[in-house]
Formats: sequence, C-alpha cells, structure tokens
Amino acid sequence: MPRFSVIVPVYKVQAYLHACLESVLEQSFSDLEVIAVDDCSPDASGAIAEEFAARDARVRTVRLRENVGLGRARNAGLEHATGDYVLFLDSDDTLTPGALQAIADRLKETGGPDALVYDYARTYWTGEAVRNQYADRLRQDGPAPFTLAERPDMLKLLGVVWNKAYRREFVEERGLTFPPGFYEDTAWTYPAMMSARTIATLDRVCVHYRQRRRGNILGTTSRDHFDIFDQYDRVFAFLDAHPELSDAWRALVFRKMVEHLVTVFTRPDRLPPDSRADFLRKARSHYRRHRVPGARVAARDRFRHGLVRLGSHRTYRALVATMRVVRRVRRSVARLREALGSAALRAHYRVQLRLPLRADRAVFSSHGGRGYGCNPGALEAAFRAYAPHVGTAWIARPEHGHTVPSPTAAVRPGTRAYWTALARSKYLVSNAELDPRLVKRPGQVVIQTQHGTPLKKMGLDLQEHPAAARDQDFERILRDVDTWDYVVSANRHSTLVWERVFPSSYTTLEYGCPRNDALHRATPRDVARIRESLGIPQNARAILYAPTHRDYRRTQRSGLDLERVLRQLGPDFVVLTRAHPLHRPPQTRGAARLIDVSDHPSIETLCLAADALVTDYSSLMFDYAGLDRPIVIHTADWDAYEAARGTYFDLRACPPGAVARSEDELIDIFATGHWRGSRSAQLRAAFRERFCPYDDGRAAERVVRHVVLGETEPPVPVVPPQERQPVLTMRG
Repeated sequence: MPRFSVIVPVYKVQAYLHACLESVLEQSFSDLEVIAVDDCSPDASGAIAEEFAARDARVRTVRLRENVGLGRARNAGLEHATGDYVLFLDSDDTLTPGALQAIADRLKETGGPDALVYDYARTYWTGEAVRNQYADRLRQDGPAPFTLAERPDMLKLLGVVWNKAYRREFVEERGLTFPPGFYEDTAWTYPAMMSARTIATLDRVCVHYRQRRRGNILGTTSRDHFDIFDQYDRVFAFLDAHPELSDAWRALVFRKMVEHLVTVFTRPDRLPPDSRADFLRKARSHYRRHRVPGARVAARDRFRHGLVRLGSHRTYRALVATMRVVRRVRRSVARLREALGSAALRAHYRVQLRLPLRADRAVFSSHGGRGYGCNPGALEAAFRAYAPHVGTAWIARPEHGHTVPSPTAAVRPGTRAYWTALARSKYLVSNAELDPRLVKRPGQVVIQTQHGTPLKKMGLDLQEHPAAARDQDFERILRDVDTWDYVVSANRHSTLVWERVFPSSYTTLEYGCPRNDALHRATPRDVARIRESLGIPQNARAILYAPTHRDYRRTQRSGLDLERVLRQLGPDFVVLTRAHPLHRPPQTRGAARLIDVSDHPSIETLCLAADALVTDYSSLMFDYAGLDRPIVIHTADWDAYEAARGTYFDLRACPPGAVARSEDELIDIFATGHWRGSRSAQLRAAFRERFCPYDDGRAAERVVRHVVLGETEPPVPVVPPQERQPVLTMRG
C-alpha cells in the first residue's frame, strides 16, 4: 500500500500533462501511485497518460466511457486509490520539487491528521509565481493537529481540493464524493473540513496553480456557472443532516456563499449577458433561503450582501454607472492635485537652490531609497563618529523608514524635506544614481560608494551586452558620473574597472569597502547573539546561500534544490537563503533547517552568522572573503552567464574556494569536508590578498578623514591581511 494516491483527472490538457505527471514522478519521495483518469478526452491526453503508465509502474490509467466532468472523474480515481492519503492534482498544475517529502514529514510530525492543508502559488505565462495571499493562515507555530473550531480561519482559504492531503480511511468513513457540475470543490471542501476530527497545516508551497490565458473551465462564459447554487444547496443540506456542525458553521458558510456568488457575478468572463439578471434573482432566492437570522455582517461586506439581497440587475447597473462616474471624478481631482503638488515642489527646490549651502549637512541614500545600509550606511555612521559637526539625513521610501537609526533624519523621496536636503547639503553620498533632476551646486561634494567589487560587467562595458543593459540610458549614466567628486574603491581591480567604465574627472579613494567595517569590528559575543536571533541551532553549521541576478532569465528560479541539499548533508547543517533584491523571496516557509533571510536588513549581519558562503557570481564573495571563512562557488550556468552579462575574469580559474559545477558536486564538497580543506584555504588566502587589501575595519573612517576633515595623506594606516584576526563563528 503506497503512502500517497495522487489522482489526476485528464481532459483536453495535452500541452500540460507531461509537466504535471513528471512533477509527481520526479519527486524525491517515491512511495506513491498516480491514478490518471481519462475523462474521454478528445485530444492526445489519454495516449500521453498511457505512455507514462507503460514506462512507470506507479502510474495507472482509468479510461471513462463518456465525458462525466471533473468531479465524477475524481470519484472514479477514488475508487481505485489504495494509498494512506489521497491528493488531487489538476492536470494543468504541477507539484513543486520536494513537495511530497515535505507533506510526508509533516504528516508524521502531526500524527496522521484527517486532512493536511498546504500552500500553493499561482503561476502565469510570463513565468511569474505569486504565492497565496492568505499564506499566513498556514502557520505552523501553534498546536498540531487541531480542530476546525480551534482554527476557523481554515475555511477562509480558497475552497479547493488540490491544496490538501486527505486520509483515505477518513474519506471513506465520511462517504465524501464529488457532485457533478461546476464548482464541485465547494460541495467537497466544506463537508470535509467541517467533519475532519484533526487538521494540520504545512506552511510551504506544494502546488503551482497554472493560470492559463485561455481554456480554463471557470473562465468559460456559459450558464454552467449557475451550478454554484446547487453546490451550496448540497453544503447546507450536509449541515442540516449534521445539527452538531450546523450551529457552529452555518453563518460562516453563508457569508462565504455570498462572497462566492458576488465573485461569479462580477467576473466579466463567466455569465452570458442575457443571464446576469436571472443569476441575481436566483442569488436573492438563495440568500433568503439560507440566511442565518441575527448573523453579523462586517462593514466591508455590506455592499456584497446588499447586492445579493436586493437581486435587482437594474439597481446593480445604476450603482455601477454611479461608481464609474465617481471614480472618474476622483481620478481627475487626484491628477490636478498631483500637478499642483509637483509645481509647488519645483518652485520650492528653485528657492532652496538660491539659499546658502550648508557645510554642516550631509544626505545619504542606498539603492535609490531602500533601507539604511550598504556603503552609504557605513559612511553615515562614520560621519557621526568622526565628523559630529555634520548633521546627517537618510533618503528612504516610507516602507524603509524604520531602518534609519534615531540620530539620523529620515527623508522621504519627493517631499519638501527631500528637495531641501538635495539643494542645501554639502555632502551627497550614494551607491547608485542620484535623482536625475538634481542640480549640483558649486561647493557640493558627491561621494559615489558603489556597492561591491565588480565581477560582472558594469557601466559602459554593458554596451556590448544588450541582454544585460536592456533599456539603460548610457548618456544619462554619464551625466550622473559627471557629478561625482569621489569614488570609493575596495581594491586595485575595482579602481581600474570604475575609472574605465565610468570615465570622468573624479578622485578615486582606494581605501577599502566601508560596509565591510562591521565584519572586522564584530566580537564572538556579537556572532553568538546574531545566530541566536536568526534561530540557528547552537551546534549547527550555517551556510549562507546568496545567488545573484540572471540577466538572461525572465524568471529567477533557484539554481539549487536546497531542501534536497539539506537532506543529503544531514542534521548538522542549516541554510540561510537570501534572494537577490530584485527577486521575490524563495518559497521556504515550513521547510526544516531552511531559513529565509531575504528581508533581513543587514547582509553584513548574515555574513557574521554564517560558517560558509555558497554563491554563484554575487559580489558578496569579495566581502565575505575578508572574514577568512569557507566559500563555495556554484557555477552550473557559467557559460550562459558569461555570454549574457560578461565578467572581468574567469572566476573558475581563481576562485575563493571550492568550485561546484552541479548540485551533486556541491553536496559532495560539503559531505567530504573539501569546503574547509587545505586547498580551499589556499585559494581563499590568495583571493583575500588580491581583493581585500584594505578591509581592516577602518575604510569608512579613512574616507571621512580625507573628504570631510581634509587629511589628504593616507589618514589611517592599513592593517595587512596576514595580521588581521577575523571573528569566528561558534563552529569556526
């Protein structure tokens, strides 16, 4: 008897069925059976299912004599299921890698509940994947398993069957089956969830829910959408037959019904125009039939309830017309207000430009308004420490304002304070392009810090790499470069690159990378505190995984199956996974020993916490090398990356540590200890000497002493790399 029975109803999905079945059969957890139910499909779907069955004994096909629809096809699959747990997977959707292993582990952890609810992400033809917006309801931090009464928010999730694993004995005991017609999931999901004695959650994306451009059943315009009324009648009939459940759940199901009916009615692609009035009348009838007297209606839901209760299509059209006019007026007023505001700000900036420059003011920005940090953050702290007579301000968008330390003024882009700071501050410090509307005044000093040592091609060199350059305006870039007075450089390699790809008359300060000062000032106590705050077990080895952006890819999927890597390495390892700032965080919630740190405000803090770094082509390797801790480079797509983006040297020829060309090689490097062996240490030492000559914890101080205090000679002596003593982790 297999652990899982995965039931896949098949109908007119020949373009997607291969991906669906392969996503199940290629799972690392293999104790399963796949029951593909051919619902008399007119295309090649049935033949494809048969081909899979011929080459994999875990696949069985069931061919129906006539087309019976999605619900009854699932019933046919249930009749052949022998697994401990039943999962339903629509034939145009896919399981994510490692999903079944995660489900099996969670079922074991929670004692075999009647139902396990896991998460999904919508995937679009563009390659974008968007996680369920109610994923927080799948939290695993409470008691498990639980009852629906303890977590009623489970009924507020999308009412589908394919985001759950059901204990087969429970399904048979309750006599759960699917009815005919559209919205068949409704008449299954509510009875199943309400009658389940034990429920658990898995806070992990296990299903990719394909959003097809055309051909989706629910996107078909027809009167079949009237089936929704029959499905809710079945749910309320179930409640009538189980009075012990009716009192607890009828009001909630009623509210969900109203919400669902309004959704169907307001979607323009579902109901034929001549049936909309009839649909509303039927909705009004159901509202009156199933209404729970005295049930409270939240203020935000009153419009929906009013629409269904009245059931008048004429009234609805009048309301829609009125709301359309109101929205149009509001947009016009908003545009007028915005135009007046912009004119006022421009006038304010012109006035500020005529006022005296303030030599005691400095304004800082990182990545165009993101949070406090990187090289500008290190310099801002150094301004306060070594030039306290200069007041500092930090430009941050509203969502990042909380990252600005209290002694520093937070300034929102586009405000009066923002334009005042740009017009009157003597020192302007940034690691990216300044506002193109900036008028640099005589006496202003612009410090460009950059944001790392360049491996990939930058600046004017991108003219030969259009895939990476995309829509960059090189003339605009050079106009910004011409405002720079100083460029901070971490090493000779960076100096030679910056002066060539950003040509102008600025002065290069080859003083080290200011953001790395924090790495060389930390103490063992700091490291222990950071690791504890991140949830790293005391005796674990923490690997920081930080891949870079791929210009040649539309979607930025992970190059590693991190859950598989951790399973192979064993319980002594944890992975801190850090998405590139341009990407969505990875789907890691609920994965054991896999900690998503993408939103952590300080990459330097994460470096201090990690025993080793795994990256591909990220400039983080140059920073982390200063800690003299192991680095493993993953170069599975080097040729593609080099062709699309271009690099300044072959990283494989002079790496900072071991090089893995595949996921299996990466696992082997850690499993054999090569990641921290003598050869890796030799490579790291040579890399560190070349790229970290000034990273001794005082780079920011050197910049401030030179630019602000006028100490033109090397203001602070550099500690040679061989004399530095980088802080170790607890396992170091």
